[in-house]
Amino acid sequence: MKYKIIRTDKADEQLREIIFYIADDSGSVDTALDYLNKIESAIKCLEDFPMSGCKPGYSILRKQGYRVLTVKRHLIFYKVNEYEKIVIIYVIVDSRQEYKNLI
Repeated sequence: MKYKIIRTDKADEQLREIIFYIADDSGSVDTALDYLNKIESAIKCLEDFPMSGCKPGYSILRKQGYRVLTVKRHLIFYKVNEYEKIVIIYVIVDSRQEYKNLI
């Protein structure tokens, strides 16, 4: 059975900011859309393989049940609700940031 993917408003906002930044920085909308497709594909894989992300490095995040997917230099933090078959995407952050306090 496939899991339902839910994204928080914060995750959606962060994804928009990432894509706009890439489009502006590279000067190419195509480059930004390619990156968006990579992130969306990684998230879509969670429908079938919700535990494919690893446990985060920070113990506080592990204890709270977060898992993390890495797409190039971005980290996608999510939790899996096994009972309801739901994956909730909480944040999408640059791995170079101090992300522990962003979640």
